[in-house]
Amino acid sequence: MAATDARKLFSVEGMVVCITGGGTGIGKMMTEAFTTNGAAKVYIIGRRKEKLEETAQIAPNIIIPMVADVTSKESLCELADKIKQDVGYVNLLCCNSGTMPPPIGVKSSEVSLQEYRAKALATKTEDWAQTFATNASAIFFSAMAFLELLDAGNKQGNCAGRKSQVLVTSSIAGYLRTPFNMGAYPASKAAATHLVKGLSGTLVPYSIRVNAIAPGLFPSDLAAGLIAGGGAGEKDPTEEGAFEKDFIPAERTGKTEDMAGTVLYMASAAGAYLNGNITVLDGGRVSQLPGTY
Repeated sequence: MAATDARKLFSVEGMVVCITGGGTGIGKMMTEAFTTNGAAKVYIIGRRKEKLEETAQIAPNIIIPMVADVTSKESLCELADKIKQDVGYVNLLCCNSGTMPPPIGVKSSEVSLQEYRAKALATKTEDWAQTFATNASAIFFSAMAFLELLDAGNKQGNCAGRKSQVLVTSSIAGYLRTPFNMGAYPASKAAATHLVKGLSGTLVPYSIRVNAIAPGLFPSDLAAGLIAGGGAGEKDPTEEGAFEKDFIPAERTGKTEDMAGTVLYMASAAGAYLNGNITVLDGGRVSQLPGTY
């Protein structure tokens, strides 16, 4: 088979994959992508057992639901130990869990300083702490908990030409400077993006790669409010024409196939040369907003 043959380039056959937040939203899209394209095992992790088990029905012989809390170092280490006992290695760890607390809810340009201060201080410090714990700190501790499993994946040799990888779900929110977006979520995603860059260099001696996807709007519980506010109305938000170009140039949200194609590229031999890369997948939305990208 030629080196440029797509069946070889984009194959994830035989891979062992672990996806945090793999039962819903973008994580479920990833789960479907790997499951339907030959992965040997896909471990999906989350706190809601019923959602994990529901998603596992897509391919019960491949998908293994595991309840764990990514904000707990102890829970992550216990999870890694269970996977070590079960299969012994992991080729790809997808750090996908995320949370979005309530926003401040007002624009600083539209209210007095006193009102903005009151609204900002009404947000909970616990929400900020939980958001950073889930969206940023969990990336570091997940990578460390799975480090030996990823090393074992390299030694397993079942992914010729590809080194083990940590693939992070960041967000274009981490690039934005729009005043209305001020809050814990974009700050935590900026931290996630920086963690990817730092970890990619740190793990070089162990031949473990670290990359990220920075999605725009994809159908999920997390993005439901933003999508509803975008003006699609009763239209299917994934269909072209659902939104104005100044909201999303592609005129739609992302679809399962958009996410699937991207993760298959990044996980396969086609993306084997990526390390420290942040792939923006947003239909052009970040180009319509003030940002640092």
